[in-house]
Amino acid sequence: MKIALGADHKGFAYKNLIKSHLEARGIEIEDFGAHSEESADFADFALQASKAVSEKRADKGILVCWTGNGMAIAANKVKGIRAGMALNPEMAELTRAHNDANMLILSGKYTPENQIEEIVDKFLSTEFEGGRHERRINKIKKYEDGE
Repeated sequence: MKIALGADHKGFAYKNLIKSHLEARGIEIEDFGAHSEESADFADFALQASKAVSEKRADKGILVCWTGNGMAIAANKVKGIRAGMALNPEMAELTRAHNDANMLILSGKYTPENQIEEIVDKFLSTEFEGGRHERRINKIKKYEDGE
């Protein structure tokens, strides 16, 4: 499994925690930055990481900014991306199981640090349930394709 990872300056610390956690699990990472806490634009990192997932150069992605909203908005502009925010493990599980999210969005301000690893693990280990949820995802895909 390969994960596209990105954060702005406000998500930098969490990104590094996630990176260390995933590397310890033997998961390959492509780190799109930021590489410091110097002020940076979230869209730069969100779009690069999302493009890697969309183009299948990474299996899934994880993005972090201050609230998570900026990353979610930017990531969801990339065709084929379904970015879902999670503030706890249950949200991470449900965004995969029900929404087939391929990008996890975390908040540097609102996601509890002591739950980060559990949230990431739940996101990566949960499969999409399909069924009635697949019908809903297909409507989004159809819209993206201009139908």
